[in-house]
Amino acid sequence: MATDKTIFFVTVTLIVVGIVFSLSLSAFIVQKYEYSDLFFFTRQFTVGMLSIFVIWVISRLNPDKHFNILGFSIFFIFLALMTIMHFLPPSYVVEVGGAKRWIKLPMSSLAPVEFFKVGFIFFLAWSFSRKIEPGVVRLRDEFLIFLPYVMAFGVVVYLIAIMQNDIGQVIVLGTSLAVMAFMAGASTRLFMFSMLGATTVFIIAIVGSEHRVARVISWWSNTQNFILSFLPESISDRLRVDVSEAPYQISNSFYAIKNGGFLGQGLGDGTIKLGYLTEVHTDFVLAGIAEELGLVGIFFVVSLFFILIFRILKIANRCDNKTHSLFALGVVLLIGTSLFINSYGITGITPIKGIAVPFLSYGGSSLLAHSIAIGMVLMISKKVRY
Repeated sequence: MATDKTIFFVTVTLIVVGIVFSLSLSAFIVQKYEYSDLFFFTRQFTVGMLSIFVIWVISRLNPDKHFNILGFSIFFIFLALMTIMHFLPPSYVVEVGGAKRWIKLPMSSLAPVEFFKVGFIFFLAWSFSRKIEPGVVRLRDEFLIFLPYVMAFGVVVYLIAIMQNDIGQVIVLGTSLAVMAFMAGASTRLFMFSMLGATTVFIIAIVGSEHRVARVISWWSNTQNFILSFLPESISDRLRVDVSEAPYQISNSFYAIKNGGFLGQGLGDGTIKLGYLTEVHTDFVLAGIAEELGLVGIFFVVSLFFILIFRILKIANRCDNKTHSLFALGVVLLIGTSLFINSYGITGITPIKGIAVPFLSYGGSSLLAHSIAIGMVLMISKKVRY
């Protein structure tokens, strides 16, 4: 059977859009740090072309022979890199805010967590397809089945949320774990208990970190007037907070979206990138696109993501191999959860998590890792009968 060409061309289109905006949205930052005008564009273009090639190469592999080998290799190699990264000397890692998140390479850097997410999704798909069978099982027995996964996820939480101070990635992986387990055959009761436990861990992680508490307060200060307007005054007065500094990131993101209007200011003519949001080419790339291409541009980009998600879900639904089916579902969760978390963050619905938009945000590791995932989906699409 042939590979799904729609997924390939939609992904390539998203990659090209990301390359274009790596040039358009980096106009200020290259001047600030005295880079060449094409600094970000050249890097994103290089990785983008490499990613398209990787998608094509992986898609041509035989899933019966290479799918498991590739999946296990990604899982164990990048789990090892995430572990040893914290013991490397400063000259070999990039440290931000006391957290080591990137390994230095010649002319670039590598974020192991981006690739580990793909490996983790594969491992869950492979393991769930063997351990979980749909049917009536006592809750106690289900807990015993899932206990090793809980313990393994605890290690992931430690490596990512604590050692790398990155709770956003944990949310993506935790959501994937819970949904994939449910779709593999876990009961609704266990799913609800899992979500309750995840919520508890999430709250503890926020309360235990000063910068996360400050981020939540900053978000709440920007959205509280609308939410508290629905509550009695006696309650709203207790929940209201006063902050000395305005949450400029969200405010400027709002401005960019509003300034874009229906048709946008024009490619390259946005103003939000001129020092108002220094990370507009990464975490706020959707706000930058909204300002320059308007509602029409955002609708086009979001439509591409929905087409991509729909086609991958179609593959997941029609796969005879349970591991392949669960992996395709996991890739949808990786892409969809990241997209929604970022979208909600830049519009103020939730606090900003610093999650990249797949294929669009500047960053080679995220782009290449998601491309590997798409390549693996295309590999197994050859086994699907339409």
